Amino acid sequence: MTIKIGIDYYPEQWTPELWEKDAALMQETGVAVVRMAEFAWSRMEPTEGDYRFEWLDAAIEVFAARGMEIVLCTPTNTPPNWMTTRYPDVLPMDEQRQIIRPGVRGHRCNNSYSLRMLGSKFMEAMSQRYAKHPAVIGWQIDNEMHYQECHCDTCNRAFVAWLQKRYSSLEELNREWGTVVWSGEYSSWAELTTPLGTSKPMNPSYLLEYKRFCSDSVGYLLGWQLEILRSNCPGQFVTHNMWQYPNSLDYYDLHKELDFVSVDYYPNELYRDYGDRFPRNGALSLDLVRGIKRRNFWVMEQLSGAQGAWMPIQRTPYPGLIRARSWQTIARGADMVVHFRWRSAVVGAEQFWHGLIDHSNVPGRRFREFAELTREVNQLGELLAGSTIVTQVAILHSHDQHTALTLQAQAEGGMHYMDNLSLMHNAFLKMGVGTDVINWTEELDGYKLVIVPSLFLLSEEVAKRLERFAARGGTVILTNRTGVKNMRNVCEMLPLPGLLAEAAGVVVSEYDAIGNSEHRIRNAEGKTFAAKQWCDLLELRGAEPIAWYDNDFYEGVPAVTVNKLGEGEVYYVGTWPEPSYFYQLFEGILKEKNLASKLQLPEGVELSIRTKGEESFLFLINLTNEKREVTLDVPYRSLLTSERLEQKMTLPALGVDVLTL
Repeated sequence: MTIKIGIDYYPEQWTPELWEKDAALMQETGVAVVRMAEFAWSRMEPTEGDYRFEWLDAAIEVFAARGMEIVLCTPTNTPPNWMTTRYPDVLPMDEQRQIIRPGVRGHRCNNSYSLRMLGSKFMEAMSQRYAKHPAVIGWQIDNEMHYQECHCDTCNRAFVAWLQKRYSSLEELNREWGTVVWSGEYSSWAELTTPLGTSKPMNPSYLLEYKRFCSDSVGYLLGWQLEILRSNCPGQFVTHNMWQYPNSLDYYDLHKELDFVSVDYYPNELYRDYGDRFPRNGALSLDLVRGIKRRNFWVMEQLSGAQGAWMPIQRTPYPGLIRARSWQTIARGADMVVHFRWRSAVVGAEQFWHGLIDHSNVPGRRFREFAELTREVNQLGELLAGSTIVTQVAILHSHDQHTALTLQAQAEGGMHYMDNLSLMHNAFLKMGVGTDVINWTEELDGYKLVIVPSLFLLSEEVAKRLERFAARGGTVILTNRTGVKNMRNVCEMLPLPGLLAEAAGVVVSEYDAIGNSEHRIRNAEGKTFAAKQWCDLLELRGAEPIAWYDNDFYEGVPAVTVNKLGEGEVYYVGTWPEPSYFYQLFEGILKEKNLASKLQLPEGVELSIRTKGEESFLFLINLTNEKREVTLDVPYRSLLTSERLEQKMTLPALGVDVLTL
């Protein structure tokens, strides 16, 4: 499909007269898609069974008449007040068994019978009404799904039933969880509940299974909606707008049956004072989203202005940032970029989550930047259509590892799974080498280099897959905290790295959780690098050391090793060194495998390549507030300016260019 630009719009918040004016301006600007109705349940069903879609019909026609396509949303994220009043089982309960009252959104128990009963009736009516509308191209289920940890009677029964499918008997569960500790054995299924109270620490196997159940419960909420949409709307796509990682959900399972992945993308630098642990760079978020189904995706909400509501009002986007971040998403696989939102809301909790047009209703600098972006994308959309990203480097990502390591902190000061994954991803980003970030259970055909951060939980299947990949000529890079536990979150009675010890050619004789204490490692050339978090003291069992600890009682002990395995090799990194170490390590491997980028990138400039047949499109994006100069390997032509670029090119602050030979 042609790459396009869209808008998130809330017609229920504006007058029909304003719809007309907005639609005319959107048409003039080149907007192709409008998303609507995600939070409008009370307007579409003001009382039980009283469906009122006429206003939505009218809104759709206003935009469709001007050539725009429509994406409709199922509004189950915001159950209306009549529902939560008459059917209190819709509301979740906290761990003290107190009802969580509505006040924002997402106030629902994912397993609620009433929510499914009433939601199904509503969705049957809505989907049948718009199934054959010529302007409606698809559906977004719910909004930014996350699990609400619910402890109601329904969830307790559902949790026990979920466990009974995973364990053949209560005796097996007791054995696998090790409930004998602290006299926690169950003598009846009736004794099992969701984790109540606030006592910590709890049994880690129990907690991990509960987190998995919560994620599956969100899948249940999505699943019955998907079933209705598939039945009634066979010609329209179905997706969901996931929130950025890290998140509570296993998005790999959640998206299995959806047509494609969508994401709401708000670059992390805007959240520096908010406290959330976002990946260190937006490129990782986008690579991870593309890796969920290993194909192109949509951005369903894109940065449009300063954020506020969930935090104090943040800085306004610098001139060029909206355009640069939008092109960044396209560069990394987005085929549609929908901006949130058209206009800042004048009512409600998100009044200061700014849109493209401010409360004044006077289009300003940000809107003009959006209009320029839309013009450029419409200019190149057909040319770029069908292009994809192909790379021979993969980083394995695991939702289970993220969850398990969050449940049990491994080192003082934090040893965060996503932070460490980001540290390694960032090295490739700086070198201009594309990476796929894929589910750790995926097949590895087509890759030459696979990065495997902390397989804290390890299965025999994954261990054998990595061994086969290396034996057939691939390179695997393992890190510390690999092979610690099995998939039940129980420690293995094996020398670390457990099932991968033979492949790595090392065992861990001892480890030191150094946390924020800075240690140093030394490579073969005598250069030293800082290291934090963790130190595995490695005994060689066939591997060759390539870096050693340079201080403490284990000075001289191997810290990083490489082991020949068949036609390939397995590296083991026993600590978390500073970024420059990963850069030089990966650089050497990439050159050896002829995977290194031919362009030398200055700090803050990202390179991504989309290909279509024999044609390649190089996206260069300067994400700094200063101009940057890029040295080119061969002459290129700019698709944005048609300029012929020979040896060097200059990118202005937050500048973008798309090159081809």
